[in-house]
Amino acid sequence: MGVTKEKIIDNTKELVNSVEENIEKGIDVAKETLGNVARHLPFANFAKHKADTYDIEIDLPGVDKNEIELKVEDDYLTVNAMRKTRNEVKEDDYYLCESKFGLISRSFVLPKDVDREKISANYEDGRLYISLEKEEARKARSISIN
Repeated sequence: MGVTKEKIIDNTKELVNSVEENIEKGIDVAKETLGNVARHLPFANFAKHKADTYDIEIDLPGVDKNEIELKVEDDYLTVNAMRKTRNEVKEDDYYLCESKFGLISRSFVLPKDVDREKISANYEDGRLYISLEKEEARKARSISIN
């Protein structure tokens, strides 16, 4: 006996269902992975508060100031920080130790008018404040009318 048309249709349906299932599982894994990545990205605000500077504020709670690295390379400003949290409870009848360690990283494309030599940063109460000053030639200036 040869393969019937019905058997081919059934096999095709099974194959399609299997592919759809695997695609759905793949989408779920991708969502979970992106969710994990997003949880490790620090919240940041990028704003132009004054005519001559841009400001970036980055939330880094639980990070020691000495564990933060700022670097400028080409047109990128990168912030790397190492979060090390350890919660330890010692009682007579039990011991609990929870640790969270991980690298936090965030990169920003620098505006073309930023002076790469005049970037400053301040860390206070779990928040990193970065000030990007414009190049002198590109700062706003008033022009008097004669």
